Amino acid sequence: MSVAESVTLAALEADPHPTLHRLRAESPVAWVPAIDGWMVTSRELAVAAMRDSATFTVDDPRFSTARVIGPSMLSTDGAVHSRHRAPFVDPYGAARVHHDLGAWVEAEARRLVIDLQPASTAELRTTLAAPLAVATIIRSLGLTEVDPERLLRWYSVIVETVQAIAAGASDTRAGGAAFTELRVAVAETISAQGGSLLAETARADLSEAEVASNAAVIMFGAIETSEAATASALLHLLSHPDQLQAVRTDRTLLPNAIEESFRLEPAAASIDRYAVRSVGLGDVEIAERDYLSISLAAANRDPEVFTEPDRFDITRPNLRQHTTFVYGPHACLGIHLARIETSAALSAVLDLLPDIQIDATASAGPRGLVFRKPVAVQAHWNPG
Repeated sequence: MSVAESVTLAALEADPHPTLHRLRAESPVAWVPAIDGWMVTSRELAVAAMRDSATFTVDDPRFSTARVIGPSMLSTDGAVHSRHRAPFVDPYGAARVHHDLGAWVEAEARRLVIDLQPASTAELRTTLAAPLAVATIIRSLGLTEVDPERLLRWYSVIVETVQAIAAGASDTRAGGAAFTELRVAVAETISAQGGSLLAETARADLSEAEVASNAAVIMFGAIETSEAATASALLHLLSHPDQLQAVRTDRTLLPNAIEESFRLEPAAASIDRYAVRSVGLGDVEIAERDYLSISLAAANRDPEVFTEPDRFDITRPNLRQHTTFVYGPHACLGIHLARIETSAALSAVLDLLPDIQIDATASAGPRGLVFRKPVAVQAHWNPG
């Protein structure tokens, strides 16, 4: 049996990296029966496919997210994609994100860590990474009248439905119902005619339904992947005392630590594409309408690009060559927001919990088929 034939969804969900290494060595583009499609594991070929949206599109009825929330910037290409994405480009550009949200995110991260100080121990994904991600997206989109717990419930159901579809399920009703509730909240925010981002984008060339769909997509990035990115960065840095000490000694190394964590464990392990026409990719022929799973997790650990790819190394010279934020027209809109959130969280921890240590026995690494995040990041410190 070939490596491709032996791949299971369970292995990809639990710890995909050994499987992905074996698969890449066998063939960097391989037909994997478990996903009923091709899996791309080479960084070079992954980037080529991401950049060629005219050949490898997201605009297909099988695209899981679109089946739950409808068309959005995530599930369209060409002029339609540009129309969906354009109103959000400036608000999520580096200058505006830092101006509008930078200081607030730093203050919110410090507030959350200050609240944790007396306890001397905490699970940092659920007590720091997650609430920071939720609070930030509520403020960013202007959904300030929505109870955070309600928003989290909607979001969780939508994500669970999308993940279930990726694993072969077909029932979208639960996710659709949650999205309907989110759409109502978006409509109320728009009608308030305030200065919110949602009201701003509604004045562009988007319908109310399209604003809601794109808001849901942004929530994916701002909650699921930002929470995961921050939690993974905490786990990686706290689990490597030598590199933690290096960052404590020289804070200019913190951005490197964050980027290396992004590389080592991307929050979105893979992205979906569909072949518009028959085309060669690597040494194989992709047929028209074939499904491709582009593995960002595999591309980020390609030994042709990254020396000792499974090692967390904040001095790695090319760590920013990771593919975590995607290449091409679908490059992640929230890249700057993700970076300031993760930086703010880690800075607050280093400043306010100077003797923090990981509890390795109570912590657990990332899991997930599509979206991956640490199960637990348990740490302890002297409450002072």
